[in-house]
Amino acid sequence: MRKIVLFQPEKPGNTGNIIRLCMAMDFSLTIIGPTSFQLDDKSLKRAGMDYAKGFPIERYPSLEAFLAKHVHYLSYFVTRYSPNIYSDFDLSDSTADQFYMFGKESSGLPRELLERNISRTMRIPMAINARSLNLSDSVSIVAGEVNRQQGYPGLALQETIKGEEAILH
Repeated sequence: MRKIVLFQPEKPGNTGNIIRLCMAMDFSLTIIGPTSFQLDDKSLKRAGMDYAKGFPIERYPSLEAFLAKHVHYLSYFVTRYSPNIYSDFDLSDSTADQFYMFGKESSGLPRELLERNISRTMRIPMAINARSLNLSDSVSIVAGEVNRQQGYPGLALQETIKGEEAILH
């Protein structure tokens, strides 16, 4: 199982976009701790569109509760402070249980968590003066790399809704 994990997300629009991304790229979604919004918030539904309706979201009250239940998962922690570039990791094992954790928009993941797991932290390279990327953009970049390395398991590699000939007419 492949999970995107959000630690205390603060912006419903980002979470809605991530729900849509998880649905489209075949990841499950877990949210840890309190959020500053309700999961039925209008802006979350607007960003997630129809994907938000019925998409299962696993919830954990704390980081400790989540980590205790996922000790056998391959774990990765995305942070701007990592010395490791996300695309340098071998993420190709599509049979392994794995999670990719992202921190809250204002302050990221807890420092203690990152220090304990430094070899499994990953960063997305940015321009020198850039403070950060948007949370949903960061999730998209990492999820895309995971799918690329795993050969897009279970994903449509050609148009299935309008048909293969859609661009020819």
